[in-house]
Amino acid sequence: MRSMNIGLKEALSMTLGKIKALPSEEVDLFDSVDCIAASHIYALVNSPGMDISSKDGYAVLSSEVSDANGEAPVRLRVLGSIGAGCENGFSLEQGTAIRVLTGAGIPAGADSVVPDEVVTCEDNYVLINETAETGRNILPRGMDVMQGECILRAGEQITPGMTGLLAAAGHSIVPVFRNPVVGLIGIGDEIIEPGKLLAENKVYASNVVTLRGWCERYKMKVISTVVKDDYDCIVRAINKISAETDALITSGGAWTGERDLVGKVLEGLDWKKAFHRIRIVPGKGVGFGMLGKKPVFILPGGPTSNLMGFLQIALPGLQALSGYKKPGLPGIYAKMGSELRGREADWTEFILGQIESDGGFPTFFPLKKNSRLKSIANAAAVAAIPEGEDIICLDSIRYIQLLK
Repeated sequence: MRSMNIGLKEALSMTLGKIKALPSEEVDLFDSVDCIAASHIYALVNSPGMDISSKDGYAVLSSEVSDANGEAPVRLRVLGSIGAGCENGFSLEQGTAIRVLTGAGIPAGADSVVPDEVVTCEDNYVLINETAETGRNILPRGMDVMQGECILRAGEQITPGMTGLLAAAGHSIVPVFRNPVVGLIGIGDEIIEPGKLLAENKVYASNVVTLRGWCERYKMKVISTVVKDDYDCIVRAINKISAETDALITSGGAWTGERDLVGKVLEGLDWKKAFHRIRIVPGKGVGFGMLGKKPVFILPGGPTSNLMGFLQIALPGLQALSGYKKPGLPGIYAKMGSELRGREADWTEFILGQIESDGGFPTFFPLKKNSRLKSIANAAAVAAIPEGEDIICLDSIRYIQLLK
């Protein structure tokens, strides 16, 4: 078997290579935001369904007002008025105009709309003081979306704006990849669930809360628990939660000490290990493999190692289950606000930081390492010193991952 001491790119490639998207499901349009489309979606109707006015004004025949101006206005008789969504039984006649409000259908015979600001009303007549070429202030049928048009492709994420387009195109139910139910097991004699009485030798399971928050940000349901450093307790927790979930994350007990039992437990459960050590700092103890057909991610217990293992390996894997084409955190290019030095040239090192822009190019500043949990709470981005480099110079431009 190959050495488990592999680099980040290889570990991520191995992870994504073993994970397939979950089956699709149909969800209500209102619940589809941030989901991934499971198939191409085509417009069922035209929007708008007819030519409509883009302004309050008067529907006219453009040839009749081609010479209109302030000194020699064209006088037309007003036949009536049409509002948005109202029945349109009018037909334009020679020497007439029809009042139309924004969104109203264009009456038969008209080919232009003269806006209110260039007309003068005179009893049942209107004086047109400006020319109006064919098509002026008219939104043509199907301008926003044309029936039969592909408006969303499989693998694309549904944004709030896209839901509006889908609604206009006649959809109320959309096919999306199902988001995974994630099992999350915090492991350690020293940790207890928030809300319970804190003994002197205990700490609250903050890692579990942080990871749960990240999963829920991506609309994944979470089933979580906390167990002791006990082989049988861990076995029971894994068997119970894995039966109810699509993927499993263990937090803590990940290394090789005598009380680090996760690897041993999983091997006893016939876990198909892909790796259990990668060259990233922090987070080298992260592991991944398959338990049956379900992915299992092993995360170290140290807060920053725990978070970084999740963000760089577990989160992309979970996103792949959700159907993401390009899993991983979003990012931007930013200027380095200070020099960054790595500890190991053949490792990838991650640094938490803040972003400042002051109206110009975004600048990344690393956070001081005086508190692990405060750094995690305050970080807005992650910069990386990749393998093969040991320094990133001040003012250099690098791609950074966004956390907020």
